[in-house]
Amino acid sequence: MRWLRMRRWSPFAAGALIGCLSWFTFLSVDKPLGVSTAIARTAGMAESVVAHDHVSSNPYFKKFPPVVDWEWMLVLGVGLGAFVSSRLSRDVPELSLPDFWRVRFGESKRPRYIVSFAGGVLLMIGARIAGGCTSGHGISGCLQLALSGWVFFASIFASGLLTAFLMYGREGANERP
Repeated sequence: MRWLRMRRWSPFAAGALIGCLSWFTFLSVDKPLGVSTAIARTAGMAESVVAHDHVSSNPYFKKFPPVVDWEWMLVLGVGLGAFVSSRLSRDVPELSLPDFWRVRFGESKRPRYIVSFAGGVLLMIGARIAGGCTSGHGISGCLQLALSGWVFFASIFASGLLTAFLMYGREGANERP
């Protein structure tokens, strides 16, 4: 059980485990892995507390009812698993802000939190417009040899490189986290 305490797992082992999880998902519920629908369902559950009639008449929530299902439990498990893994491995970040961030944006963590949150919101909006998220299109789509999955992975990789270059320039590539 020493492997549970490792700070970093082999990307090959992690990829194989994700592939096995995807097979299990197809075999047990006949659906691809995905998390963005669970996030949208969570928003629907929260919204139904204050505007139940709106949620019950919303066409999106008629198609994807705001309920706790296997995808929702998967999202909970991912978060819980990451927390347990960080505790078991005693993985504590040494730097709270990388030097290249500090030079460009200062010492405050607030801009980092705002940019991270805004990026997550934009990614979630894009995932819902596209009908799936990274795991849905990328992992499950590629496992099914769907062209959309491969196009998605290439697009997200290219946009990540472009964003990093625009935000940090060449110096950011030379910094070590």
